[in-house]
Amino acid sequence: MRTEKDSMGEMAVPDEALWGASTQRAVLNFPVSGRPMPVQFIRSLGLVKAVSAQVNSDLGRLAPEKSRLIQLAAREISQGDHVSQFPVDVFQTGSGTSTNMNANEVIARLAGQLSGSGLVVHPNDDVNCGQSSNDIIPTVLHVSVALALRDDLLAALVQLRQELDRKADEFSEIVKIGRTHLMDATPLTLGQEFSGYARQVQKAEERVRHAISALGELAIGGTAVGTGINGHPEFARRVCAILSEETGISFHEAANHFEAQGARDDCTEVAGILATVAGSLTKIANDIRLLGSGPRAGLAELKLPATQPGSSIMPGKVNPVMSEMLVQVGLYVQGLTQTVVMCGRDGHFELNVTLPLMAHCLHEAMHCLANGAKIFSEKCVTGLTADADRCRELMERSLMLVTALNPHIGYDAAAKVAKEALASGRTLREVVLEQGLMSADALDRALDPLAMTMTTNKDSDKTGPK
Repeated sequence: MRTEKDSMGEMAVPDEALWGASTQRAVLNFPVSGRPMPVQFIRSLGLVKAVSAQVNSDLGRLAPEKSRLIQLAAREISQGDHVSQFPVDVFQTGSGTSTNMNANEVIARLAGQLSGSGLVVHPNDDVNCGQSSNDIIPTVLHVSVALALRDDLLAALVQLRQELDRKADEFSEIVKIGRTHLMDATPLTLGQEFSGYARQVQKAEERVRHAISALGELAIGGTAVGTGINGHPEFARRVCAILSEETGISFHEAANHFEAQGARDDCTEVAGILATVAGSLTKIANDIRLLGSGPRAGLAELKLPATQPGSSIMPGKVNPVMSEMLVQVGLYVQGLTQTVVMCGRDGHFELNVTLPLMAHCLHEAMHCLANGAKIFSEKCVTGLTADADRCRELMERSLMLVTALNPHIGYDAAAKVAKEALASGRTLREVVLEQGLMSADALDRALDPLAMTMTTNKDSDKTGPK
């Protein structure tokens, strides 16, 4: 152990640790979950610290050599190095001050080591120059979540949508029975059904892009309570400009720093978007596993790829495990996002004090959604095949083809035909001809299932029969 000092006095710190006394106090004070802050968050914290040091040097507030060393050290963190040097638990001070000081101390020590001359870099005066945990942590929250949305979740959704689009094309000629309320409805093609799934994911992509935009306002520059005390009036604008250039995401200084630090409404908006995406993926996963139920006592319109044995007692059983995985991800994510929404209420006066938990929940939600969507795409959707014969069998047995007779014999007469066919076990065609309601040729034209799938929506025509 070595002895370090902070404003509260001396503290014993492990020799191998790059952190100092303040971080060690947090390690001892918050042994709660064993979960440190998300890696993406720590990397973005390194990025913000590096850019802040650059701007402080440009503004004449930090010596050029100190700035250079701080930037070098902070860039190492932004690249994913020294992750083990950030041990502070998620459940810590609600402002994230412990994590901010953790970064300040690690960067200061690394910078001193990089100097080779024993140059002293102070965690507060130098690394944290013009900053407060109260504006830095919300800033890093926005930057890190925006980057994860774009680089991880959006990429996974694009991959899944492309696979669903391919299946929509592949299944475009397969006519099947539709279902509403879990009951037989009028026909559509399996391709049309999958086009709906693809569109759901496409809209999820659009929502994620909106979420990235919603995080564009940064709290940096507000320092302690939003007034910008001890800050430079140009600091925030310049930091945002460099962050925008480096990340490719448009960041700008908050229009109102009191809102930017006292509230986290942007993050709760993002949480709602993530909950919506989770719901979309869950619907798709559930539909696919139901369409693949069987193989002999279920719907069995789809054949799901076999990825592993389904039972320890029933030989040969194969289960829809990828759908089950994604459904569980959806449930988990919606729980995480509800936590974020509740966190958003705790913006007491000039600061929200649930920032670390928000960061954890948002990053965990995006991580699981991205991985779940990617795995589902690769191990389920890509290998899906259709049982065209089974689709045809169920479609031909359905009584809801009677809907097409409404224009010819009226709703009430068509309902009687359907009830008679169900009660007697005969086909619709047999009952209609027996009752002399239509000629055979006209009936065959009306009951053509393929004609029933033709849509008047031009955008949907591309997924209908060719």
